[in-house]
Amino acid sequence: MIEYSYIIAFLPLLSYALIVFFFSKSNKMASGVAITAVLTSFVLSTIVLFEVLADHGPHIFEYEWISMPGLELPLSIYIDPLAAVMLMVVTIVSSCVHIYSIGYMHGDPRFPRFFSFLSLFTFSMLGLVISGTFFATFIFWELVGLTSYLLIGFWFEKKVAADAGKKAFITTKIGDLGFLAGLLILYAAAGTLNYEDIYHLIEHHQIPVIILSAAGILLFCGAVGKSAQFPLHVWLPDAMEGPTPVSALIHAATMVAAGVYLTARIMSIIVVSESAAITIAYIGGFTALMAASIGLVQNDIKRVLAYSTVSQLGYMILALGCGGYTAGTFHLMTHAFFKALLFLGAGSVIHAAHTNDIQEMGGLAKKMPITSKTFFIASLSIAGIFPLSGFWSKDEIFLSILEEGHIGLLILAIVVAGMTAFYMFRLCFLTFTGEPRNKEKYEHAHESPNTMTYPLIFLAILAVCAGWVGIPWLHHGYASFVYHHHPHHPHPNYMLMLIGTIVAVGGIYLAYLMYYKRSIDPVAMGARFKGIYTFLFNKWWFDELYMGTVIRFVYWFMEVLYRFDQGVIDWFVNFVGRFGLFNARFWQTFDVYVIDGAVNGAGIVTRWFAGGLRKIQTGAVQNYAFVVFLGVVLFILFRFM
Repeated sequence: MIEYSYIIAFLPLLSYALIVFFFSKSNKMASGVAITAVLTSFVLSTIVLFEVLADHGPHIFEYEWISMPGLELPLSIYIDPLAAVMLMVVTIVSSCVHIYSIGYMHGDPRFPRFFSFLSLFTFSMLGLVISGTFFATFIFWELVGLTSYLLIGFWFEKKVAADAGKKAFITTKIGDLGFLAGLLILYAAAGTLNYEDIYHLIEHHQIPVIILSAAGILLFCGAVGKSAQFPLHVWLPDAMEGPTPVSALIHAATMVAAGVYLTARIMSIIVVSESAAITIAYIGGFTALMAASIGLVQNDIKRVLAYSTVSQLGYMILALGCGGYTAGTFHLMTHAFFKALLFLGAGSVIHAAHTNDIQEMGGLAKKMPITSKTFFIASLSIAGIFPLSGFWSKDEIFLSILEEGHIGLLILAIVVAGMTAFYMFRLCFLTFTGEPRNKEKYEHAHESPNTMTYPLIFLAILAVCAGWVGIPWLHHGYASFVYHHHPHHPHPNYMLMLIGTIVAVGGIYLAYLMYYKRSIDPVAMGARFKGIYTFLFNKWWFDELYMGTVIRFVYWFMEVLYRFDQGVIDWFVNFVGRFGLFNARFWQTFDVYVIDGAVNGAGIVTRWFAGGLRKIQTGAVQNYAFVVFLGVVLFILFRFM
């Protein structure tokens, strides 16, 4: 099956095409086709995983794509243990999200369109996972960004949703510019963008270290954007304006995971330069601490989880920067399951209570027993409580940092673990326990339908036991399967396990005292530390900072250009016209037709060209079929003439 693993990505693409062309008016057929495709991809991914378990590979299949003098860009598939694990993660979470969306999106007027976007999104991520070259990775990387924009802004009639989609698209493009620059540097130095060829050149020291350092940092810029690391983290919390299944898909297994996956892929480049590696580690550590601190005081249930995602991604990047390839990717896998469960659980709550504000909830465990139990399981897992999945991956990260001797970063990671436990159980207690704080919303609350609760139960099982493959006492566990260069078998560090557990339990107990027992008044605490509370509640003022500096500068610069055109250019035209150099009429004509024409003409030509292309979209399937048939005929003629 490995040789035909491209089928895994092709099936969701086929689903997208079928929905767009044939099932755009049928909710039942659209959801059925999309779910069938992604479940089939899951089955095929399972087969690939077992084949890779038998032979670690990497398995590389190369196909001729772009070939011309001075430019060779083959299209290749690269399947190794990390890719096999990621295929499983993406297809499992995506399958759960697809099934869950039947209930959550029920009654939405654009139901088929939503499932078509889900299919295209899944195709993009699966294509990224199996890509064997940096160039193909970049193509799917951009497609992931495009489809995330479509999904985040799915309810585009809401201004906040439309703005959130644009914010995500523009912010991540800043990082993508660095990614592209890194690709160009790497291609100039290596003459190829194939993973295996570049790894071979690095191993034999045929690329200068300074080139690898520059390329590594620039490639990592792409991960900073997609995985919402400081300073490009600001888009991810706003992405909550999309439908909750989208939040689960973006935060658990696809878009944000892409950045961590890319960082793991460039590990051979990163480890060559100690300065590059430690820079990445500190960015991850700061992001983890910053996002966790903001999550302590947020009241929107999805925003708490959003900042939790940013923090956990920081954890993964921190581990990878410290050389913890196994630890970082292991936490990527376990996090996908319990974070998907948390977001889908939050969607179940919102679906029932019709509010995102946890201050308006309370007592929902009585009305929503399945949602509440699975949500508590996921919270225990992300808090790192033994023996759930999060405990093993969190401990592995601690150990990878300690082995590199970064004691300061280790202390930071332990503090973040305590903060994570606190804000997650603050969320749990305010949502599911105590007396309802909004009687009307409580009375209308109810457990979600089976299409929503069954995925919660399945993900809860994974949140408990998926991490058991990484138990350090196993001789053939995760560490002997996914590794960089050589297997890294972690030795259990009981002191770290004990410290991590004490800190996590301490965070949970503090949340219990403040939000369940009420022996500590959170309102009084907020008033006592009002400055800190305001600082955290306003998200460290990052949005205001960017608005007051970068965005304001762009607006100012645009105004300068406008005034330069209106003032200087027009003044110059009038000035030279008065002195008889040609005549005033000539310069006015020159201004209108040459200068203004060059500026406005670009927009006019673009609009004209786009208008022509728009007429091609007739909506008539027979026209599309004719064009496809004509294209095939022309291809055959040119190929064999």
